[in-house]
Amino acid sequence: MTPSAEVLVAPSAAAAAVLYEQPLAERMRTLLRLEALYQQFLYHVGEPASWSTRAVMSSLLDMTTILNRGDVRNDVLKELDRQLFVFDRYQNMPSVDDNRLKSVLRNLRQLREELVAVGSQYLQPLRENEFLNAIKHRSGIPGGACEFDLPEYSHWLRRPYADRIADIEHWMSTIKPLCNSIAELLWLVRESTPPTPQVAVNGAYHHALARESTASLLRVGLPAGTAMYPEISGSHHRFTMRFMEWPDAQGRPVQVARDVHFQLAVC
Repeated sequence: MTPSAEVLVAPSAAAAAVLYEQPLAERMRTLLRLEALYQQFLYHVGEPASWSTRAVMSSLLDMTTILNRGDVRNDVLKELDRQLFVFDRYQNMPSVDDNRLKSVLRNLRQLREELVAVGSQYLQPLRENEFLNAIKHRSGIPGGACEFDLPEYSHWLRRPYADRIADIEHWMSTIKPLCNSIAELLWLVRESTPPTPQVAVNGAYHHALARESTASLLRVGLPAGTAMYPEISGSHHRFTMRFMEWPDAQGRPVQVARDVHFQLAVC
């Protein structure tokens, strides 16, 4: 997760219309999962329908479950500090956009301040909330959050949208600084390495990473409308990629038997 001056020169252009990402480390896997859940949360939170509120609650509870498994906040704080140190060294470099650098540093400092402000016990109010715990417990059962299982949840979902959103914003306030920090850090990772053209011979591609590599994320770009997708396996030492075709949901995907041109960024 090391940035480069590319971030500070100009926004990178999209090299391909369809992007697939693969984490190379467990920490990156956790951050990507939290980012996906946060995006799902943001997508549904503006919709007043009770079904959208159910999706919002599902995202919120899934995020808290992940965060309860490790000290993600401390890891993110350390990464923010590291990024601040690295970007601070770019000051006064002739090829760097000074305004862009100041913007990045300002965002990182603000995010760090907000994350520090929530404190190390930021999850405790959510852990102790009986209403949220009841929903979480029943949600582990398929269909377990139905009206007859959780009448209090059904009653809450029937409340005006303004009341529901006020409760949601209160619960989310404890983890929103962390989610925003993760979003910024992942943006820096993605922008740190421009994509390069590669060829998968007969649909297969193998790559060994340098011993000193700190890469944690792969980004694979394909043209829009393609019938192919990459199947990726690997670690921070090496990775293998197979390009598969899946004509429809009734058939089985198969590896393509021709050369595939694609864009690759090892971030």
